[in-house]
Amino acid sequence: MSGGGFHVHGPHDHELEHAQQHAAGDHGGEHAHHGIGGQSMTNQIALFTAVIATVGAIFAYMGGATQANAGLYKNNAAIKKTEASNQWNYYQAKSSKQNLYEVTMQLLPAEKQEQYKKEIERYKAEKAEIKLAADKLEAEATDWDKKSDDQMHLHHRWAQATTALQVSIALAAIALLTKKKWLEWGMFGVGAIGLVIGGLAVAHV
Repeated sequence: MSGGGFHVHGPHDHELEHAQQHAAGDHGGEHAHHGIGGQSMTNQIALFTAVIATVGAIFAYMGGATQANAGLYKNNAAIKKTEASNQWNYYQAKSSKQNLYEVTMQLLPAEKQEQYKKEIERYKAEKAEIKLAADKLEAEATDWDKKSDDQMHLHHRWAQATTALQVSIALAAIALLTKKKWLEWGMFGVGAIGLVIGGLAVAHV
């Protein structure tokens, strides 16, 4: 996911408010029989939803940040690759001149070859320096590519964790509406999965 907000507002918010007000204000009839348990469940889900929403907002921010970093690092890699390509083009130009001097030298008498030998040696030295620079740039490009891939991997982790927390909050809303205990356990379970995935992202796993 790419830096969007972590939206947690929905029908379950109104249900939370309604359930809490109803639990506090109604002391008779069937509610008197189930009030304590219902209020406890409502309070648990309300607290859980608030905590998970906060953690989810942090996860969403981290997901956006890692995606932005991945794009930046990939751009740096492309720049280094372009610079390395320019160096190799420069290297080829030096090689062409060196070859031209070598061919010309073979056509000259021995006494006139010394100057060409010096030029050939100069080109060899320049090519060695250019090659070092090109190799260094290629290594830097590879390093930036790896960093970009690592950031994208973390981005996917944060996105998975955020999605799990969003599903957990949706289950919380359904649990409030239906008063089903198994949905509340499902809410806790999916929330725990989201937290574990987020932990893996923090550990860069």
